[in-house]
Amino acid sequence: MQYTKLGRSDLTVSRICMGCMGFGDAARGQHSWTVGEERAREIIRRGLELGVNFFDTAIAYQSGTSEQYLGRALRDMARREDVVVATKFLPRTQEEIGRGVTGQQHIARMIDASLKNLGMDYVDLYICHMWDWQTPIEDIMDGLDRVVRAGKARYIGISNCFAWQLAKANALAEREGFAGFVSVQGHYNLIFREEEREMVPYCHEEGIALTPYSALASGRLSRLPGENDTKRAAEDAYAKFKYDATARQDGVIIARVAEIAARRGVTMTEVSLAWLLTKATAPVAGATKLHHIEGAARAVELELTGGEIAYLEEPYVPHPLAGVMAQNRPAAAGEPHVWSTGDQKIGEEKQT
Repeated sequence: MQYTKLGRSDLTVSRICMGCMGFGDAARGQHSWTVGEERAREIIRRGLELGVNFFDTAIAYQSGTSEQYLGRALRDMARREDVVVATKFLPRTQEEIGRGVTGQQHIARMIDASLKNLGMDYVDLYICHMWDWQTPIEDIMDGLDRVVRAGKARYIGISNCFAWQLAKANALAEREGFAGFVSVQGHYNLIFREEEREMVPYCHEEGIALTPYSALASGRLSRLPGENDTKRAAEDAYAKFKYDATARQDGVIIARVAEIAARRGVTMTEVSLAWLLTKATAPVAGATKLHHIEGAARAVELELTGGEIAYLEEPYVPHPLAGVMAQNRPAAAGEPHVWSTGDQKIGEEKQT
């Protein structure tokens, strides 16, 4: 395993971050394909053996049971100071807005609930799961700064935002003396590279860590279409929403991944993640089987040639916004906000 600093923070993280969205009680969330605690512990243990020290979860994942599984496993298997734990919180619900709960109050409640789930006194990285269009950014940054000052989080990050939003938030933080975002977790992989327009160069310029999610496009970059299909491939409607519309053009790139993997004697997972590792600090690699984390760890040792990278990148064509970024938007005049259901479980469904 290789390690690096998370942006300008003093956190030393493995180049692979274990994504824990696949862990949790399938009866308590929107995803039927998640694995139970025993399997989760096996995967976490294997990740630790392979040198993974960076773990990403969220309170939205299976009603907090992902956090609970991860917290119990790490308490049994690792020293707290040897691991870097990130978790995330969703925006205020419509019910909270109606009751007058402020952004600061919402964040305070969310971090306390996550720490209880994890069984920890603090997290290393506390992530705003998506831009909150209904809460002033001043309230969000103030609330997050209070969490840091209280010692409940060492640093803060953001997920699912535009570069202008990240720049605006960090400019406000600098002006007000608040903690600023040290990392961004966006949708970025070989078949969805829209982050390269503004977010990637901005983060490189500012020293902000890139920890992209959907690093393997929900498995599409780890196998040829129809090959070894998984329960998630069959049942994850949200992943289909993100990728099915562009499947034909993406298939050209996927075929090239398979070609290079065969030529190099490695897996498609290794090739896909090796490419992303040339762009990002620490991709978030989800795992529901041991070989998922094993393949991700091996990718760190694979060095693609300049010619291979160019060959993988050449067929890409611009994609429309997909997933959270396509749906989390300000409301038009007279319309309720897209995220105004007030149902955290519906919010959770969007976090794939």
